[in-house]
Parts: sequence; C-alpha cells; structure tokens
Amino acid sequence: MKIFLKVFLCISVSMVILQCGGKKAAEDLSYYQGVLDKAKPMFAVIPAQMPGSENDTDGIIKLGEKLYHETALSNTKEMSCNTCHNLTQAGVDNLPTSKGTNGIPGTRNSPTVFNAGFHFAQFWDGRAADLKEQAGGPILNPAEMSHSDTATAVARIKAIDAYTPLFIAAFGEGSINYESMTEALAAFERTLITRDRFDDFLHGDLTALTKTEVEGLALFMEKACTTCHLGSMLGANIFQKSGLLKPYKNLEDKGRFEVTGNEQDKYIFKVPSLRNVALTGPYFHDGGVESLEETIIMMGEMQLMQEISPEQATKIAAFLASMNGKQFDKESI
Repeated sequence: MKIFLKVFLCISVSMVILQCGGKKAAEDLSYYQGVLDKAKPMFAVIPAQMPGSENDTDGIIKLGEKLYHETALSNTKEMSCNTCHNLTQAGVDNLPTSKGTNGIPGTRNSPTVFNAGFHFAQFWDGRAADLKEQAGGPILNPAEMSHSDTATAVARIKAIDAYTPLFIAAFGEGSINYESMTEALAAFERTLITRDRFDDFLHGDLTALTKTEVEGLALFMEKACTTCHLGSMLGANIFQKSGLLKPYKNLEDKGRFEVTGNEQDKYIFKVPSLRNVALTGPYFHDGGVESLEETIIMMGEMQLMQEISPEQATKIAAFLASMNGKQFDKESI
C-alpha cells in the first residue's frame, strides 16, 4: 500500500509540473505572438536575391570571388578585399578602423559586406550608389589598397595567367578591364546573403527566439529604435545625424558633409543595418565603442532621448544577436 501511495504521489506531482510547464509555455507563446504581431508591420525578412543578381552568371560570380581574395589588387600585393571584410568573420575585421597598405589606420570602421547589396547606398557617407561603384573605390584609395590608377590595377591582373580564361568565360575575349573587374566583384558580393533566426520568427516560428530575445525585441520597439532601424535590413535605408539629440564623442569626422559640402550634411551618416551587428563590432562610424550593450545605451541617449538601463540593453543585445547569420554559428558548422 505504501509503495502504491508513493507511486501515485510521484505521478500526481509529475502531472502538476507538466501542466504548469505547459501553461507557462502557452503563456509565453501568446506573449511571443503579440510581439510578433507588433513587429510584422515594421520589419521584413531578408529577400531571396539582391537587386541586379538576375544578370549574374556563374562565370561572373566565380571570377568575382577570386578577385575578392586577390592581393594583387593592392599596391603591396599583401591586401585583398577579404583582408578588411573577412568572410569568416561576418564580413569584417573586428578592428576599430582598418589599416591601409601604408600601415596607417583609416578613419572609419569597415562595415560588413554581407547583405550590403540591399543597402540604399554604400559607404558610411553614401558616396557610392551601388556595389559596383563601391568595389572600385578601395583599390584606388591611398589610405586602403593604394593603386595609383585603374590601368595599374588592370595590368596587375593581366599579368596573372589564371585570370585570362576566367574573364573570357565571364565576359568574353578582351574583357580584362576595370569595368568588368568591378562588375565581377559586385556579382560575387550579391551572393553574400545571410539567414537568421529573426527571419524564422517573422515567418511565424514562435520558437525561433528565446523569451529574453523576444523581450529585447519588444524593448527595441518600445524605445523607438524603429525610428531609424526598419525594414529587412533594420536600417541601411536612410541617412541620419549621428548625435541627433546629444553629440557623439568624436566630432572630427563630419560624415556626408565631406561628400556634398552642404552644411546640413554635417555629421550625417548612413544608418547602419543591424543584421549581424552582434558579430561586427566595434561600433559607430569610427569603431569607437567595443560593447554592443554600451552602444545601445548611448544610442538611446544620443538619438532618442531614451534612458535604457543595463538590464534592458542586455535584452536588446540578445534580440540583436538573433540576427547573426546561421553560417557564422560555429555549433551548426
């Protein structure tokens, strides 16, 4: 009889635990659904293809991938696109600012190349309209890869026999020129698309995010971060003043003003995308802040006049980490 009572009590307790757990899970999923319903009008999943990719062939992409890793595109033959935009490091080098071939650090943080073709403009100051225009800039920039002119860069590539058949397959005979080089680089970069758990959540998978991440998403919307960070890229679709309500600590870089010369463009920068942001620090245009949580708190003060506590920043950072590309998850490789 005693044994029967013990078994009965164990079964009863187990049923209560399961029922409570099930109730809690149901409550959580109801909360998740409510947050998702608020999020859907503000955000979008990453599109399947980048604009312009419909004209990219396998031959052009293959050529672009080789050029992306080609150190001959720098004057010292020591730097490639991948040096500062490392594809195994979420498309960045995780330095405040990258060094050029002259060994001197630049003035701006190298942004990730992943998903860049979805941005409305390229570079922090938006000086390039698209990936093709962007690809041609660093090769000639004295502070970066530092070729003196396009002819010198093209001559370097022509001197490498392996490129001749690749250019012919991609563009035909006599096609080794700067135009085709930058087009091939852009075509390869148009393949660099990430997929993440936040997209799964937007697709309706309520289990894709943890409760902390969902709470972080709710805070992200509540604190009005969506004023600038909207759409499929959560940014990268407008320019905005850095230090809109409170100045940023570094006022040396005047942003888009250096492109346009217009006074109203001082300290105006492209709003960065938040896709993969947890992997691509340090943060701000000068790479001046190491911590994502500190960046979140600073952005609340500078841009929104919102007080964000450390605990809230931790939750928002957890949400942002749900946008890490799955290909960068070492546990799934």
